Amino acid sequence: MALAQLAADEARRAGEVPVGAVIVLGDEVIATGFNHPIRGHDPSAHAEMAALRAAAQKLQNYRLPGCELYVTLEPCLMCAGAIMHARIARVVYGATDPKTGACGSVVDMFANTQLNHHTTVTGGVLADECGHALKNFFAERRRLAREERDARRAREAGSITNPTTLS
Repeated sequence: MALAQLAADEARRAGEVPVGAVIVLGDEVIATGFNHPIRGHDPSAHAEMAALRAAAQKLQNYRLPGCELYVTLEPCLMCAGAIMHARIARVVYGATDPKTGACGSVVDMFANTQLNHHTTVTGGVLADECGHALKNFFAERRRLAREERDARRAREAGSITNPTTLS
């Protein structure tokens, strides 16, 4: 999970929501990924998707049996579907996602016995640390948005009340 947190930090530095993922086969890290949908103009560019793509390329196979995926945030429906199609054996995630989580927070895709592949899921690993990174990111974005809004309002108020700008 520590490596997934490092990947999440890469996303944060790029201005993206700080979510990171790592795929392991045995004792070897075969892929990492981080969120980049904003920069990539790609709604599917979640950390898990990036890691799945990289792992599939490394193994030259779209199936990833025996692989484990570690991700800092509970996967969404899109990622859960891709994880199942890739035949990932186990998912380990950090923070829960009460808005889009597909491992039990909103829905539990992995508990559906009708599906043909079953992935083991472990949640809450380093949850506080993973959640803290996300909360800090969004708090910082809100702070910057407030500062920008306040500066814009101050500029607008200054142009209205400043007699030198009125002609």
